[in-house]
Amino acid sequence: MATAETASATMEPIYLPGVENNPQPSPYLDLINAAKANPEGGQEYWQIWHLLAFRPEMTIHLGRFTHAVMYEPGPIPSSLRELIATYTSSLNECQFCMRSHAAVTAQLLNDPALVQAVIDDLETAPILDSEKALLRFVRKVTLESCKITREDMQPLYAHGWEDAAIYYAITVSALFNFYNRWINSTGVHPVSAENHALHAAKIATRGYVR
Repeated sequence: MATAETASATMEPIYLPGVENNPQPSPYLDLINAAKANPEGGQEYWQIWHLLAFRPEMTIHLGRFTHAVMYEPGPIPSSLRELIATYTSSLNECQFCMRSHAAVTAQLLNDPALVQAVIDDLETAPILDSEKALLRFVRKVTLESCKITREDMQPLYAHGWEDAAIYYAITVSALFNFYNRWINSTGVHPVSAENHALHAAKIATRGYVR
């Protein structure tokens, strides 16, 4: 898989040519066409748009769900939801999602170094103990969800997290476990750091609905 450092105007195709070559009329098809028409580097674009454009009657609901979970008001701030998405994606080694949502988190927090510190080592990262507790739980949601019991809620309660916040943390992590597997298995490549940052600024401002 290409990395953000190596992504260029000659991105490799995804693994499913029947999906990549058959986008249906939708806002995502418009984005694909606009990106490819850009002479300054339109060949580098978000290949996830092909997955979303292949069956828009299905993925329109995924887009709305993602917007509601990640962007609309909730019991934990959008920046922490984005950090959960980033951390989940790092655990699943999904480069596209990790880089994408790290950029959104950095945009919201105005602190790229903090986001990278969480990716590198949660235990030494300069975030609140309550946030570390929530991300430790997210790690179990991602790697050992079958082993979660009622007792796993106690450390979260001790740090002041209420059920609504825990519900959101589980939902964000579960959503990105889906996205990570969707992205990795279809061969969607990350783009350059500049491209991720460009889209992060848009997402931080207006969310995920197209």
